[in-house]
Amino acid sequence: KLRAPFACLSNGATAHAYELDCLCEPSVGIHPSAALAVPGLAVGQGRKKSGMDVLAAVIAGYEVLYRIGDAARHSIEKLGFHSPGIVGVFGTAVVVGRLFGLNAQQMANAFGIAGSLSSGLMEFSRTGGMVKRLHLGRAAEGGFMAAVLARDGYTGPGGVFEGRFGLLNTFCRDADPARLTRNLGADWHVLKTKIKRYACHSTAQVPVTVALELKEKHGISGDDVVGITIAANEKTVNQHAINEPKDLAMAQYSVPFCVSLALYLDPTDPRAFSEPSLSHPGIRALAKSAKVELDKTGSGFYAPACRVTLRLKNGKELSAEGHDFKGTPTMPLTRPELLEKFLKLTSHHDRARAERLFGQLAAAEKVADLSALDFAL
Repeated sequence: KLRAPFACLSNGATAHAYELDCLCEPSVGIHPSAALAVPGLAVGQGRKKSGMDVLAAVIAGYEVLYRIGDAARHSIEKLGFHSPGIVGVFGTAVVVGRLFGLNAQQMANAFGIAGSLSSGLMEFSRTGGMVKRLHLGRAAEGGFMAAVLARDGYTGPGGVFEGRFGLLNTFCRDADPARLTRNLGADWHVLKTKIKRYACHSTAQVPVTVALELKEKHGISGDDVVGITIAANEKTVNQHAINEPKDLAMAQYSVPFCVSLALYLDPTDPRAFSEPSLSHPGIRALAKSAKVELDKTGSGFYAPACRVTLRLKNGKELSAEGHDFKGTPTMPLTRPELLEKFLKLTSHHDRARAERLFGQLAAAEKVADLSALDFAL
């Protein structure tokens, strides 16, 4: 076992590395599970907190994290910063601060401190590197540090969000500070959580779903396809139309690569997104030739709807639209489907112990002491 700050760093990076950490609807550029659940479990175990205590802290962090992302209005990544890395630190500060019992002034200081620990550049999406996976680990570690320092009397600026040099004026353009507190305590955004099914970026979830449906409906594989066209949102066109990813992290961020992979392999298995897949000649050829264009019927920068068109070797074209993916509030994953995902992620461990841990976590509100759970599979 590791001390809490190192557990936040290690497990936050690991949770994000698989590209399976959850999202929200509508998307506002956050990854709640890595930024909230990881530090919640780390501190909850160390302080022998109940499952209900940790759940309450995670939900509080979620509501704050969502509102910060929403107030940014999708401008953070347009300026070259990685939104989950920038805003995640604040969510972690809430979770840890609540579990430490910080008062209002201490929590305000934790926010102020966290603002100077925000980091994450988007250059990985252009020239590669593993560093994206570290962003959420650093956010979790930084949020923990901010809460500890605030608890011990360290102070931060009160205008960390809306001040002249605060987050919304430094990392954003045309932000809306009013969204930070809009309907706080009335609208619960945690109910809008989206759980990924495929180990790739959120912009690829619907295109991969559509590609799978075409593959299964028509009984084809990648070997039958000579061309792919994807009509999608502005974010996909500007940041995820990567035809020749340089490494696995870029590949998981590339919509052409992920759609091509789905035509050859099973994208519901996280092991499909691996180094052998990155060098698969068929997947690479399809991804290289794929076209990504703006869906002019879309309703926003991050609208999930898309159209996938496959050109076959026999001259036929197959085309279909998708508007959502399994795992969203409108199409939630069932308990058996969640267990299946959990078991795939823990397939190198004892299955019986993994199933037992899943059952305990699924009933976390009934756990009196999180330190009693056996996380060492």
